[in-house]
Amino acid sequence: MPPDLLFRALAAKGFMPEGEGAFLHRIACERLAHGPGLEVGSYCGKSAIYLGAAARAAGGTVFTVDHHRGSEENQPGWEHHDPSLVDEELGVMDTLPTFRRTIARAGLEEHVVAVVGPSTTVAAHWHTPLSLLFIDGGHAEVHAQNDYSGFAPWLVTGGALVIHDVFERPEEGGQPPYHVWLRAVASGCFEPVQTVGSMRWLVRVSGGAGDAAG
Repeated sequence: MPPDLLFRALAAKGFMPEGEGAFLHRIACERLAHGPGLEVGSYCGKSAIYLGAAARAAGGTVFTVDHHRGSEENQPGWEHHDPSLVDEELGVMDTLPTFRRTIARAGLEEHVVAVVGPSTTVAAHWHTPLSLLFIDGGHAEVHAQNDYSGFAPWLVTGGALVIHDVFERPEEGGQPPYHVWLRAVASGCFEPVQTVGSMRWLVRVSGGAGDAAG
């Protein structure tokens, strides 16, 4: 990870520990030379810098899908609410301006492409094979499962599926990302590769590029 981009990533708003960010960057460096990557849930761009740095090195592209209105835990009254991210006119969360500044300041606009909208809407029209899929969107069961159903079928054989905030025990964190991991393994299409912190990396071993997610 180039020192200037690591500095930008550590300074950006977000919740990803440095070790997990470095892990994500390493996976992306392995995969993005083989095709584009897609991130579901970009918030203010912290993880997108790790991905974008890899895309720049590989001459590749990362698409980031987010409605930029914040997940449930980002809303007023919740633990991770940031009042500075509220649109003063509309009175709702809007992380897109911060995300765009984050990526621009990092010099990664040529490699990180923001797709603004609900992941289910974007997924319904998505037809591009992916070399990497990073799921870090809404952590409610319905959102996590929809992110997997919508985009995992487009991973090519050998592609990387990376899931963030996977906790096996409820006392450590919410269970939906863990349920997605269990579903991926049970499908027979993915095999676990490595875990760092709450981040889990799986590789597609069969199907893909439009087949059923399982």
